[in-house]
Amino acid sequence: MNIEPGLYLVLLAAVIIIALSILLSIVPVMLWISALASGVRISIITLIAMRLRRVTPSRIVNPMIKATKAGIDLSVNQLESHFLAGGNVDRVVNALIAAHRAKIHLEFERAAAIDLAGRDVLLAVQMSVNPRVIETPNVSAVAKNGIEVKVIARVTVRANIDRLVGGAGEETIIARVGEGIVTTVGSSDSHKDVLENPDLISRTVLGKGLDAGTAFEILSIDIADVDVGKNIGAHLQTEQAEADKRIAQAKAEERRAMAVAAEQEMKAKVVEMRAKVVESESQVPLAMAEALRNGKLGVMDYMNLKNIDADTQMRSSLGKLNDGKSDKE
Repeated sequence: MNIEPGLYLVLLAAVIIIALSILLSIVPVMLWISALASGVRISIITLIAMRLRRVTPSRIVNPMIKATKAGIDLSVNQLESHFLAGGNVDRVVNALIAAHRAKIHLEFERAAAIDLAGRDVLLAVQMSVNPRVIETPNVSAVAKNGIEVKVIARVTVRANIDRLVGGAGEETIIARVGEGIVTTVGSSDSHKDVLENPDLISRTVLGKGLDAGTAFEILSIDIADVDVGKNIGAHLQTEQAEADKRIAQAKAEERRAMAVAAEQEMKAKVVEMRAKVVESESQVPLAMAEALRNGKLGVMDYMNLKNIDADTQMRSSLGKLNDGKSDKE
């Protein structure tokens, strides 16, 4: 089968283009040329080996070009190993360039460790150059006189690159400053001392070394706002008095119930004694009858006893009548 020369040239050109596309996808020639033009010495074999290790060559070469132009000496192995460990090579190189420009000593190994620890190493370098202001929430504390004081503080911090790995974050700084505010206000004799000298809080809190073990260095603590709150002491005293009142009422009610019980018990005893008296009185006629039967008591003696009893009752009646007349008069 004869192929026309024009068609043959078209097919040959297509094959060449496909072959070049495959070659360029495997061998990043343009990236290699850019590296050579920037003064980065890297071989084609190294770039092909990156492809085989599933490393994107541009993610290594472009940051290396930036580092070389900035005067930072880095090796391909350092950048590639950091990339394979899951780090952000571009961010680490940018942080190294920023630290180099700001004359901050930062080695690649420390920057890579900070990046792998999950912290933004570039932001840390920027905070070392440009300190950050952290504002605490409204912290409530009570002075010794029982008055509540509400304080808002602004903490100026600078990133400590040496302590970024393993150091505590902003939450710890805010918690420690809040604790220092509560301690300082609580040790004041009056809330007026805090209002007159708010810098007392700053000096006391700053002198406690609150940045120990954190990823920051505290530069200053400024009191932004101081307000007077409730009279906590009076409120607590009122609640205590109310509680004491309830306790006293409960004890009084207990004593009243005991008195009522004792009264009922005495009434029961009175009724019991009256029953005994009635029982004893019922024995008198029986004793008299027994005395009459036995001859120990005569009839005349019995009649005299009755007369005496009647005379006694009459005298009692007359006495009651005289008492009634004197009361009317």
